[in-house]
Amino acid sequence: MEGRAWLRRSLRSLLIATLAACCVSGLGCRTIRKIGNNGETLGARRLSRSGMEFMRQGQWDQAEHLFQEALALCKTDDRAHRGLSEAYWKRDQKDAAIKHMETAVKLSEQDPRLVVRLGQMYFDVGRLDDAEAQAKIAFAAQRDMADTWVLSGDCLSARHNRDEALAAYHRALALQPDFVDVKMRVAEIYLSDEQYDRVLATLDRAEDESSFASLPTRVHMLRGIAMKNLGRPELAIKHFAKAKLQSPEMAEPCLQIASIRLSEGDTIAASQEIAEAMQLNEGLVVESGWSKFLLTPEQLAAQKADQDRKLR
Repeated sequence: MEGRAWLRRSLRSLLIATLAACCVSGLGCRTIRKIGNNGETLGARRLSRSGMEFMRQGQWDQAEHLFQEALALCKTDDRAHRGLSEAYWKRDQKDAAIKHMETAVKLSEQDPRLVVRLGQMYFDVGRLDDAEAQAKIAFAAQRDMADTWVLSGDCLSARHNRDEALAAYHRALALQPDFVDVKMRVAEIYLSDEQYDRVLATLDRAEDESSFASLPTRVHMLRGIAMKNLGRPELAIKHFAKAKLQSPEMAEPCLQIASIRLSEGDTIAASQEIAEAMQLNEGLVVESGWSKFLLTPEQLAAQKADQDRKLR
């Protein structure tokens, strides 16, 4: 027992002596400050994690407040900068969003995910050279991220290097087969090349892998356009009808159906679709010239009467 008591006294004396030496040399003060800074860092991290959770739930105001609180505690919290960047981006404050994402990239020592996100932001605001530079940085760190290949494909497409863009998009799909947005990019390229079978093959897989509600309206539009150009008008109309159901505020599906009905000689059905489009987007209908196919009430009544006579 006495031996143990002696050992405890010795250890206590050694600890006191060490602390005294640290204080004399100034190391102790720095150590105390470091402990305090660590506490602030941990607090900031907790706030950032809560902010990210609110962000995932779509509660952007709460998330932004927490990210700001985190940065008030610790200005070097990369997650807080990243979260605040996304909050600003959501509010269309793109310059502020990019500034915070640039800081997040530096503080994270160029985390490839943040590098790619910064590249996407550059791309969206037209800074193509900067976007390409971020893609190269991300590739140097990691080549198996689908998002990096998508960013590269977007940059190549913007440079009109469509074959290389297609190759990049296909690399992304090899890594992430259910990437519907990328399938749309691929389909758009095939559509511009009038490769309608490839448009359908690309988007058929997207429809197989996603529920109707989760598919973007553009998928239905692209499939409808491809079907129309392949001489399958009724199937095309079914896809345009899906687009109308999913995005009832859009005039374009109505005009696509109107074009098919006109080609079939059904001016009444075409006029009805054009009238619906007029209610949704009059400017588009007038500027695109579709308004000239719109029947007046008198013309519509006369054509319906003529149609009825033929059916008797």
